[in-house]
Amino acid sequence: MEFRYLGNSGFKISEITFGNWLTHGSQVENDVATQCVRAALDAGISSFDTADVYANTAAETVLGAALKGERRQSLEIFTKVFGPTGPKGHNDVGLSRKHIMESIDASLVRLQTDYVDLYQAHRYDYETPLEETMQAFADVVRRGKALYIGVSEWTANQIRDGHTLARELGFQLISNQPQYSMLWRVIEAEVVPTSEELGLSQIVWSPMAQGVLSGKYHPAKPAPEGSRATDAKGGSKMIERWMSPEVLTGVQQLKPVAEEAGLTLPQLSIAWVLQNKNVASAIMGASRPEQIAGNVAAAGVKLEQPIMNKIDAVIGALAERDPSQTRSPAAREA
Repeated sequence: MEFRYLGNSGFKISEITFGNWLTHGSQVENDVATQCVRAALDAGISSFDTADVYANTAAETVLGAALKGERRQSLEIFTKVFGPTGPKGHNDVGLSRKHIMESIDASLVRLQTDYVDLYQAHRYDYETPLEETMQAFADVVRRGKALYIGVSEWTANQIRDGHTLARELGFQLISNQPQYSMLWRVIEAEVVPTSEELGLSQIVWSPMAQGVLSGKYHPAKPAPEGSRATDAKGGSKMIERWMSPEVLTGVQQLKPVAEEAGLTLPQLSIAWVLQNKNVASAIMGASRPEQIAGNVAAAGVKLEQPIMNKIDAVIGALAERDPSQTRSPAAREA
């Protein structure tokens, strides 16, 4: 495993972050989830990403239990605040001071830790003054409940506004957590240049485009039983935009490119996002512990320019590049 600085800070995280968004507390039994966390630790992963909204707080609880007994100083634990939690009442959502201050305390209890290394605004909140949100984050940091602050899926202008307020309040934003993959490149035109200017890094989610870039889906075959595309609990909804014959055919055409690079398709997909110098880490999930070791091999891989060119030639117009696709909900889902 290799490590990269997160933004313009002295804080290092592993190039692969283990995330438990669509698995722990919902799709995967707790004992298997714990096995996945142990496998991640064995593979050299030290960074773990979750959120209070995942499985309505259950994912944080599972992660906290799985990491219990580990040396806290050797881990980087990230969580997020914004989405509706608990009974989902009118103040159980958003980036108000009330919700942030109550949420950080509840997350720390579930994660069984005194602090998180990175606390992230899961989305931008149009209904709360940004000054209120950033003041609450400043207080969270000053009270030692979070060491660093980041955002997720914010636009370039939102990042710039948040960065300005953070500096005025005596702390800095050091990260953004966007979706990013060969097929989803909406951050490249505006978010990445702004982040480079202001000193933020990207911690990217879905580097395999919800598993489509693993190559397991074929344009002329039904989706494998038990795969995300067959998950009626929500996984199929998340993946449907990538299930067109055109995209699936393009992914199959990446197989010889991966073979030329000496990688599997999942490894190629993860290695590709890590070639972006503004990406500090790629988030990888797992529903089985054996998935982890193979994917972690993407860390430290250098893809030569001819390989990158071949990937672009295959993907071409299949990739979404419109920066307007980086957006947060306009209204709270209370």
